[in-house]
Amino acid sequence: MAENCGVVRHSLTGRRLAASIALLVLPVMGGMAAARADEAAALPVADAIVRPTTFTLDNGLEIVVIEDHRAPIVTHMVWYRTGAADDPQGKSGIAHFFEHLMFKGTKKVPAGEFDRLLSQNGGRGNAFTTHDYTAYYQDVAADRLDLVMRLEADRMANLAMDAGQVDPERQVILEERRMRTDNQPSGQFAEQMSAAQFLSHPYRLPVIGWAQEIAGLTQADAEAYYTTHYAPNNAILVVAGDVKPQEVLKLARRHYGVLAKRTLAPRKWVEEAPQRAARQVVMQDARVREPSWARVWTAPGYIWGDTARAPALDVLSSILGGGATSRLHRALVVDQGLAASAGAAYSGDDRGPATFQVYASPRNGHSLAEVAAAMEKEIARVIADGVTEEELARAKRSLIADLIYARDDHDTIARMFGAGLATGLTVDQILDWPRQIAAVDAAAVKAAAAAVLIPEHSVTGILEPKPAS
Repeated sequence: MAENCGVVRHSLTGRRLAASIALLVLPVMGGMAAARADEAAALPVADAIVRPTTFTLDNGLEIVVIEDHRAPIVTHMVWYRTGAADDPQGKSGIAHFFEHLMFKGTKKVPAGEFDRLLSQNGGRGNAFTTHDYTAYYQDVAADRLDLVMRLEADRMANLAMDAGQVDPERQVILEERRMRTDNQPSGQFAEQMSAAQFLSHPYRLPVIGWAQEIAGLTQADAEAYYTTHYAPNNAILVVAGDVKPQEVLKLARRHYGVLAKRTLAPRKWVEEAPQRAARQVVMQDARVREPSWARVWTAPGYIWGDTARAPALDVLSSILGGGATSRLHRALVVDQGLAASAGAAYSGDDRGPATFQVYASPRNGHSLAEVAAAMEKEIARVIADGVTEEELARAKRSLIADLIYARDDHDTIARMFGAGLATGLTVDQILDWPRQIAAVDAAAVKAAAAAVLIPEHSVTGILEPKPAS
């Protein structure tokens, strides 16, 4: 498939349910080296994130400019506040389908010309769809910013679609689904876990869509989605790299400022029903080589629910599963030798309900039951006894250090601000995240664990080989 689409879930701290589900069948990678964390700890928390310059055009387009003059390159990103959770009922996958169609050309720029011009000018581009947003980006030399702005602004308002493009692209997406989900046990398992996790919230739907609903998507559906969601007042422009804010503003006014705003419908999602009983998903497949176990809870985040608990849950996730020094790795992998891998993940910056999960894969000679029992013991221990001051300090250093070192990649910082703003955070809230993490104490972590890690509120997933008949 051409490098112009993707189905992903991103997070301010790099942890999401769909991404971490894949880790159920892979060894957990180590966290940041202690030396890096200690080095970062010497930097003021206030300096962890570079403050961007922001503007808003008359048509409602928000602009974020992040200066980084170390190399003559720039990342240009347009984020739309629409994703798979906005798919109309019975039309799952339309957000992702439309992302594909955005590469089919306009009256001024025929199909294929966008990619040709980008490549000819030494750039590269891509796009991705999540439940919360859809984003398009290009990495180019700084003196080619005018070009990519012109191309991106053109397709924001002037996309041309016809049946000759729509029908074949639908088949491309169905094939993408077969390759990434239907033919992959881990992909099927992740999909079933999400469907079990949420009874009514649209996060239960796969970003790529259900196959039978993809097959029914039409050109009219795509055109309706375009006119409903793609407008400058529903978008955020993020430019990071070797640029000056006023130069970016001048170019943005020239290309984006001439586009008309649209009347947007309120972004309303179905609220999730309360969970009153534990759920379990068991999947067997002959293609599975290594069994895996996971337990997931719906949790508050920085935007949804009891937001005051979100920083403590980020810290708890790092303590339980943040690499080789984490509790779960030490207990299950090193000390007891039961698991080949073990970890935790938290998706605190989802626009809707967040998730907190723990996961592990048993080592050869040990069973899923042994791993599950050991995992439940560790969860019970953190609820009853909390965490140590040493664990707390190490986790906070690691989280803030990860963010500080991310400043070396302006693409990562651009994604952080784009994703945060697209889900409902403000620039000040994003900048305040390191201070919130630094302020977390052991009592807050223990209270968050007790409030969230409730057995009746969990979904347990088991993926294992199918026994020979």
